[in-house]
Amino acid sequence: MASVNKVILVGNCGRDPEIRYLASGQAVANVSVATSSRRKDKNTGEMVEDTQWHRVTFYDRLAEIAGEYVKKGRPIYVEGRLKYGKYTDPSGVEKNTVDIVATELQLLGNREGMGAPQDGEEAPAPMRRPSAPAGARAAAPSPVARPAAARPASGFDDMDDDIPF
Repeated sequence: MASVNKVILVGNCGRDPEIRYLASGQAVANVSVATSSRRKDKNTGEMVEDTQWHRVTFYDRLAEIAGEYVKKGRPIYVEGRLKYGKYTDPSGVEKNTVDIVATELQLLGNREGMGAPQDGEEAPAPMRRPSAPAGARAAAPSPVARPAAARPASGFDDMDDDIPF
């Protein structure tokens, strides 16, 4: 029977990547990624934000790319697999770890803003869906002209209808 071990995260980097090289020359980069969800508390009725932190490890060329382009606060998309481990801390207590070994990385947001705006910066402009190619627009049938329906006066009659979407 086949099995699947796949993780998909979309979140913000909590720190700049730490890059190191193994004795074999293989690049390794570690980063923490925060994911958040909002829910309504049953008892108080208030909205509660729940943030989870994930340890993500990149290898080889992906590690070098992460080290160069991923920065603290930058939104990223990561695909990978779960890897469980154990270690003993300096006081002798055995600890369990859960890491995500990344197999794919997609940088989100714009290049200049590198994600969320910093103090004193404006929010980056929203990304827009690309328009259809010129050939596709020419092949589309033109809309049928309809007589204008009588509308109640709303105070918006003098506004242009050139809405960009």
